[in-house]
Amino acid sequence: MLLKNHLIEVFKQASLENNFLLKENVVLKWVHRFGIDSLNDLLIFSSLQKENQEDISLIDEMHAENKEHISLIDEVHEENQEQIKLKLSKTFENIEETKMESNGLETARRNEISSKNQNSNKINEFSETPKLPLPYIKNLRKWINNDKKAS
Repeated sequence: MLLKNHLIEVFKQASLENNFLLKENVVLKWVHRFGIDSLNDLLIFSSLQKENQEDISLIDEMHAENKEHISLIDEVHEENQEQIKLKLSKTFENIEETKMESNGLETARRNEISSKNQNSNKINEFSETPKLPLPYIKNLRKWINNDKKAS
C-alpha cells in the first residue's frame, strides 16, 4: 500500500508540473508492479485529485469574493446605521419643537380663557338688572287692559 500511495503522489506532482517523462516513468513502474488492469486506478485517482484541487481553488476564489461582499455589506450597514441615527435625532428635535409650540399655544389659550372669564364676569356684573315680578295670571288681563287704556 505504501508503494501505491507514493506512486500516486509522484504522478500527481508530475501532472501539476507537466513533467511527461516522470509521468511515463511512474506509469511504467505501476504497470510492472500492479499490472495493466490496475492502471485505471492510478489515472482515475490522479484525475480526481486534479478535480479536487481545481474545486479547492474555485472555492478559495469564491471565498475571497464572499469576503469582499461581506465587507461591502458591512459598509452599507454602517451607512444605514448613521442615517438612522440622523433621522432619529431629527425626529427628536421635531418632537421637542412641537412640545415647545404646544406649550406656547396652551399658555396662550389659558390666557384667552382667563381673559374671557374676566370679561364675562364684568358683563355679568353690568347685565344683572333687577327683574320685575310678573303679575299673577288671574290679574294678567286686567294688567294688560290697564296698560292699553293708559297708552
